[in-house]
Amino acid sequence: MKTCDLHTHTTASDGSDTPRALIEKAAEAGLSAVAVTDHDTTSGLEEARQAAKATDVEFIPGVELSVNFHKGNMHMLGYFMDENDPGFKAVLDRVQRARAERNPKILALLESIGKPISMEELEELAQGGQIGRPHIARAMVEKGYVKSVSQAFDKYLKRGAKAYAPKSILSPKEAIEVIRGARGVPVLAHPFSLLTTSQEELEAIVSELKDSGLMGLECYYSEHDDAFTSMCLGLAKKYELVVTGGSDYHGKAKPHIKLGRGKGNLTIPYTCVESLEAARANV
Repeated sequence: MKTCDLHTHTTASDGSDTPRALIEKAAEAGLSAVAVTDHDTTSGLEEARQAAKATDVEFIPGVELSVNFHKGNMHMLGYFMDENDPGFKAVLDRVQRARAERNPKILALLESIGKPISMEELEELAQGGQIGRPHIARAMVEKGYVKSVSQAFDKYLKRGAKAYAPKSILSPKEAIEVIRGARGVPVLAHPFSLLTTSQEELEAIVSELKDSGLMGLECYYSEHDDAFTSMCLGLAKKYELVVTGGSDYHGKAKPHIKLGRGKGNLTIPYTCVESLEAARANV
């Protein structure tokens, strides 16, 4: 069966592989298609696009936007958008400025509790990409402040933790509109991260987003168990949403997540790509 991975990150945001290296790894893993979906940036897409030409891997341009949500974390994936659309580029610039302004606030909070990290250390980890919380978490591990990236987030960097500073400036509706405005396909990423407590609660969110123009739902995901995946597939069918899936691969930043395989038991069928491409024609 042909498989794909439609949710990956590179050094353009908070992954540890360059866009070229990620494409090469996708080819080695036998994936038929891969999407690069860096956080709030498309700067790695052209390198990935060119690298894919030397392989049999189908490349899909993407992005992952952070949005405001009252509970948990909500991210909106976009696929096939026009990277040069003026409105889309303007929103990315605005979001990236918010990200850049957030980092010093986090570092100041960490220093106030005796865990200093310099911006120079983060720049070295970022390798020219935009700096985010995963880089800060990796720096905390390297300095011995925590034992793992997940511990850094749990104790210091997640919402409500000691060194958390807010960043998201887009509403879910705004994220959907900017993706569709650039002729892209908006997809709700990893629904488990919304921290809903029932199918009814998740369905209410999906229904509202559908009314706002949502076109897809990431059903296959590294942190989704079989029951949650089935629930998502049911919601996608009910609300006529494209079914997608991805590992959320970050390389060294999430060493337990493998490209195309997640925690080892993830399989994302190529039909997800076909459905995305069909939806693209309706944007």
